[in-house]
Amino acid sequence: DADSVFECASLSKPVFAYVALKLVDTGVLQLDRALAHYHRPDYLAKDDPRLDRITVRDVLRHSSGLPNWREHPDREPLRTLAEPGKGVNYSGEAFYWLQLVAEQATGESLDQLALRHLFEPAGMRASTYTWSAHAARHSVIGEPAPGATPTVQTFHRQWSLLQPIAEARGKPLREWTWNDGVRALPQAQAAAPAGMFVWPGDLLANSAASLRGPVQDYARFIAHVMARPTRQCWEIGEDTRQAMLTPQMPLREGWLDKGLGWNLERIDANTRWFFHGGANAGRYKTFTVGDPGRRRGLVVMTNGGGGTGVYQRVIRAATGRDLLAFDL
Repeated sequence: DADSVFECASLSKPVFAYVALKLVDTGVLQLDRALAHYHRPDYLAKDDPRLDRITVRDVLRHSSGLPNWREHPDREPLRTLAEPGKGVNYSGEAFYWLQLVAEQATGESLDQLALRHLFEPAGMRASTYTWSAHAARHSVIGEPAPGATPTVQTFHRQWSLLQPIAEARGKPLREWTWNDGVRALPQAQAAAPAGMFVWPGDLLANSAASLRGPVQDYARFIAHVMARPTRQCWEIGEDTRQAMLTPQMPLREGWLDKGLGWNLERIDANTRWFFHGGANAGRYKTFTVGDPGRRRGLVVMTNGGGGTGVYQRVIRAATGRDLLAFDL
């Protein structure tokens, strides 16, 4: 129903990109400055000089050269797979590092930043990167695709275990920063099944994957990615908004590109649509697409591992197009 809260999965990334670009607009961050200039987490490899060349722009256009996720973050240093700025390497790790940079630069957690710069002014009041009483009441349960091997609904189980720890510590989960995760890790490991919490990142909001909210909230966000007659002071500037939707790195030459936080698909010589998909735990499949020229967009969220076919059919029926994005 209208209150149903979904795991947005990787649709988390464009939302965080918007918040990060607001920090660029206000001078807190610079697009072409290295992340290491702001903050170098202890889990980065010490013998990888390419890490020092990754910029904020590289993160947002997925040209950091970093892997998506490490298999063993508790014992495996983060290192590059490729030279930054030279090609596309889709990376959740890069977004998470930028999240820690934003935290370090502002003194605020991811959810605090998102609440101040987007959720509250845009009316996305049921959205959170962590957990809330509303999310606990209204989160839909994800179902695996028929015949698929069920996997753990990671975020759902993690947050329910962390909530009592947060209450006992007197600090809401949405206010936790990296240091809170470090301090709470032993207690969380003692309360959870083995392997659920292996490093502090498992206890915190995740800018690449943990956004949770209703479809209506995400549609409100899409409206603020479009050109608007009058932009409010809390929104990103018009030049920044246009940069989000301007090709930054080719994905499929002439047809698909990376923007800042978005994928871009060429529709004709003068038109590009922006889009992003998401998948969590083999149980949630999400997709959004926007047509900035006509200021229209569409958001589909499913709580089923077979949801890819659902959103493709919805988008084909609504737009009359079979997107190249579906082949990615």
